[in-house]
Amino acid sequence: MLSRLFAPKVKVSAHCDLPCGVYDPAQARIEAESVKAIQEKMAANQDPHFQARATDIKEQRAELAKHHVSVLWSDYFKPPHFEKYPELHQLVNDALKSLSAAKGSTDPATGQKALDYIAQIDKIFWETKKA
Repeated sequence: MLSRLFAPKVKVSAHCDLPCGVYDPAQARIEAESVKAIQEKMAANQDPHFQARATDIKEQRAELAKHHVSVLWSDYFKPPHFEKYPELHQLVNDALKSLSAAKGSTDPATGQKALDYIAQIDKIFWETKKA
């Protein structure tokens, strides 16, 4: 009886935990830009304390970028987007893999590769916003 009393009167659903509707690949891009910038600074400064701090920060930023790409893939992009852009699944996978590579590397080329994939996701994202 109590369960019926406290049961919801209306059922709702949302595509994410809180339906804010705020998505933007810029979040991933900014974090990936930080990764690349840190990689460039690491090449110019061989101090072991700096290297340790920079490595920690670079790895955190790469994880944040991966998180933002994953949120776009799982929460923003819907089946119609994947139908219109069949390369999107592979593109997201490539972006995530490149961010993992950049996380474990001091080579700015790996950071740039991640940025290139994010730029492609960004282009598709804004095309879907026009529709």
